Amino acid sequence: MKKEYLIYKLSDEVKNECKIPQETFTQYGVKRGLRNDDGSGVLVGLTNIGNVVGYERDDKGQLFPTQGKLFYRGYELTDLVEPLLQEKRFGFEEIAYLILSGKLPDSEELIAFRSLINENMPLDHRTIVNIIDLEGTDIMNILARCVLEMYSFDSNPDDISRDNLMRQSVELIAKFPTIIAYAYNIYRHSVQGRSLHIRHPKENLTIAENFLYMLKHEDYTELDARMLDLLLIIQAEHGGGNNSTFTVRVTSSTRTDTYSSIAAGIGSLKGPLHGGANIKVVNMFHHLKEQISDWKNVDEIDTYLMRMLNKEAYDKTGLIYGIGHAVYTMSDPRAVQLKKLAGELAVEKNRVEEYEFLKLIEQESIKQVTAFRKTRKPICANLDFYSGFIYEMIGLPQEIYTPVFAMARIVGWTAHRLEELHYDGRRIIRPAYKNIQDSKEYVPISDR
Repeated sequence: MKKEYLIYKLSDEVKNECKIPQETFTQYGVKRGLRNDDGSGVLVGLTNIGNVVGYERDDKGQLFPTQGKLFYRGYELTDLVEPLLQEKRFGFEEIAYLILSGKLPDSEELIAFRSLINENMPLDHRTIVNIIDLEGTDIMNILARCVLEMYSFDSNPDDISRDNLMRQSVELIAKFPTIIAYAYNIYRHSVQGRSLHIRHPKENLTIAENFLYMLKHEDYTELDARMLDLLLIIQAEHGGGNNSTFTVRVTSSTRTDTYSSIAAGIGSLKGPLHGGANIKVVNMFHHLKEQISDWKNVDEIDTYLMRMLNKEAYDKTGLIYGIGHAVYTMSDPRAVQLKKLAGELAVEKNRVEEYEFLKLIEQESIKQVTAFRKTRKPICANLDFYSGFIYEMIGLPQEIYTPVFAMARIVGWTAHRLEELHYDGRRIIRPAYKNIQDSKEYVPISDR
């Protein structure tokens, strides 16, 4: 039997085994996707780190929509971001300190923390060689493999004491920007035939500035760097229930090493239903710019959006990317902030017309999706609706959109790993799956 045919045969034989009717899940009270019937998440843990608020409950326990809020260690995201915008200063390191430690740093602590980050940004020559050897087209895969390789270079990789975990956390936060920048430049050289540049991070630059410097040399503005800094802040943490953070917590509960756990989180974030969604939005936006002749004509926009929802246009999935969220209802606070940032950046980049078109797409998409689904539940644009547009205006290539998301979220991942391994009464995470397969009689191989 040919190997190719055997693969096909195995795939065909398991086809029916994969089918479990939806009503069977209801019969056994299964919370598919760890979601309750009312759309809320199944409570599986407690955390002091991030809080995602998209709805509230009345006295009878019924959900009702509310304006979205996101809290980092008890501080509302807006309260953390607004001072940075007003003072026009960089704040990702400050927020990383907060998420890791639970408190905002004073000036002396912040200077020391930034210095510690900068000291750890350069890569070991073995890691650089490893990135070159791992040249490929997917930066997320290269990032995951480099993280796993870091285990070999760590003198104490399996120690899960709090001090050692904090050391590993700081090193990962510091090295992610360098790995991603180097991996992209090597990809650009090997795949696109461009010159290869390996620039060492500078001690006097922030993470956002250093990343753009390593990636693009001096081809960026101060506003570009501040926008990236704020993007990193907004994407740094999103509670314990988002897929990649939950993946990190599940793997951490087994007491595996930090690098294995973080690599698993990277694999989760890579998925198009999670961190990879921003690319979907950007590609959709480019398509709409080509297909809609009058960017101010609401009727033309609505007609095309309805064709998309009816699976008649674009990729025929019936989806409008960047619209809707599992938790947020009336608004996603991250999208609200990014919408403001995108408007400011669009002025500098002379892309205001595109920005106004994107805002109109958001407005009409919400109307059309609500009408199409015949639902009263409010829906909103999510983080991905504007993040990709900002990445594009900054001049970041699509190949690193999701890696940059990882560069921000490594802060939340490491904080949740620390918490998972050091809260009272910790246990391995092991939910139940009910087997519904009927018993079978064994048949000897001679009778099959």
